[in-house]
Amino acid sequence: MESEKPNYGAIMIYFTKPSWVFLVLLFAVVAIFSLQISPKSILPFPFFPVSVSSGPDFESGFDPASCAAFFGKLPVRKHVMSLKDFGGVGDGKTSNTAAFRKALDYMQRISEKGGGQLNVPEGKWLTGSFNLTSNFTLFLEQGAVILGSQDPEEWPIVEPLPSYGRGRERLGGRHISLIHGNGLFNVVITGNNGTIDGQGQMWWELWWNRTLNHTRGHLVELMNSRNILISNLTFQNSPFWTIHPIYCSNVVIKGMTILAPLNAPNTDGIDPDSSTNVCIEDCYIESGDDLVAVKSGWDQYGIKMARPSSNIKVRRISGTTPTCSGVGIGSEMSGGIFNVTIEDMHVWNSAAGVRIKTDKGRGGYIVNITISNITMERVKIPIRLSRGSDDHPDDRWDPKAMPKIKGIFISNIVSLNSTKAPVLAGIRDASFEGICFKNVTLLGLSPTAAWHCEFVSGCADAVFPLPCPHLQNNGSSTCCS
Repeated sequence: MESEKPNYGAIMIYFTKPSWVFLVLLFAVVAIFSLQISPKSILPFPFFPVSVSSGPDFESGFDPASCAAFFGKLPVRKHVMSLKDFGGVGDGKTSNTAAFRKALDYMQRISEKGGGQLNVPEGKWLTGSFNLTSNFTLFLEQGAVILGSQDPEEWPIVEPLPSYGRGRERLGGRHISLIHGNGLFNVVITGNNGTIDGQGQMWWELWWNRTLNHTRGHLVELMNSRNILISNLTFQNSPFWTIHPIYCSNVVIKGMTILAPLNAPNTDGIDPDSSTNVCIEDCYIESGDDLVAVKSGWDQYGIKMARPSSNIKVRRISGTTPTCSGVGIGSEMSGGIFNVTIEDMHVWNSAAGVRIKTDKGRGGYIVNITISNITMERVKIPIRLSRGSDDHPDDRWDPKAMPKIKGIFISNIVSLNSTKAPVLAGIRDASFEGICFKNVTLLGLSPTAAWHCEFVSGCADAVFPLPCPHLQNNGSSTCCS
C-alpha cells in the first residue's frame, strides 16, 4: 500500500504559516493570556545538562533554537562507496539483502580507519533486514528508495527486549527491524530526501487477520547505542513502530517525513524508549498511531530493568493520526520517564492532542513534563490522562505496582473545533499530583461539555472552559509558578 510522499518544504511552510483565521485567533489568545509558564522542578530528579558528543568527528555549533547539539556536527567519513560496488541492483525486483550485508561487513572492517559511508543511488533497492555498524553513514541519494522485503524469512526472529520480557504483540521473540543496530556509536542515517519504505501492507493484514506468529518488526531500531542522527529522509509504511531508539543516548531525529495509511495498525512515528538526551524536531508525521510516543518498559520487566527515558525534547512536529495522539507518554513507562519538553506542535484530525497513558501494574513514574505552544484543529479530546489499557506481558505483573505522576506543566494550548473536554483519569491509591494548566483555550465544545477528572490534583490559571474542581484554585497555587 503506497502513500503519496508530500513535499516536506511545503508541509513545513504550511505548519509555520497558518491561515489568516488561525492567526487572528492566536493573536487574540496571546493578547488575553500574556503570562508565560516558567515551571520549577518540584521533583527529586536533577535536570542533566545537554551532553554534546566530543571527539574529532563531533562538535557543537547548531542553532540555539535547535536541540540537535545532542548529536553534534555531521562527521566526514574517510571511505565512501556505493551499494552498486557490492553488487546492488536498483530495479525494485532483485533482492539486495546480500549486497547490503556485504557492504556493511566491509564498513565494519574500516570502522576504526576513518569510518565509512554507503551511498544508495537513485533506484528501488529491495532488501531484507541488515545491521548497521559504528562510525558509519547510510546516505540515500535523491530518488533512492529502499524497499522492505515481502518475505518474512528476511526479517529474522530475535530475542525479546529485556524491558518488555516478550514480543510486544506476541509471546516469545520478535521480527528484527528492517534497519537494525546494537551497541553502536556515531551512526548517521540521512540523505537527499530519499525514502525507506517498509511495504507494511503484508504485515498489517497479518495483524488484521490475527495470523501474526511474532511481533512485527520496526522500520529502524537502534539499541544500546549513542551519537545517532536520523535526518532529511522519508520513512513510510513501517510494519510496526517506525523509528525506535531503545537504551540509547544522544539521539537526534530531525527533518523527517514519516507516513503510513491512517488505518495502518500501531505505525507510531517515533518512539524513544528507555533513552536519554533525545532530540526530535522539524518532522511531519501521518500515522495510524501516536506521532511521537515516549516509553520505558513494560510492567515488571521495565521495573526490574529501571532504564528511564529522560532529557527528551520534542519540538516543531506537525501531523495527524485519527485513532491516537499527537504526542503520547506511555503506556509502557515502568522504567520511569522524566525531564521531557514538548513544544510548538500542530496536530489536526486526531483522537487526542496530548495523552499520558498508564495503568495498574506499570509502576514507574512520569515526572517533570513540560508541554507548551500546542495548536490543535478538530482533535476529539485535546488533553487526556488515561488509565485502564489493561495489557500486561504475562500473569506475573504486580497489581500493587502503581505509577506516580507528578509535575505536568501544560501551557499555551489552543484547540479549535474540539469534540470533548479534557479527561484526567487517575488511579485510585496512586499519586497523580502537581498537574498544572495555564493559558489553555478550547473552542468548539458544546455548552454542556465538562472536564472529567478523577484521582488527580493540581491547579489551573487562564483556562477556558472552566476546568474541573480538582484544578480550580484561581491561580493561587504555587504549582504553576
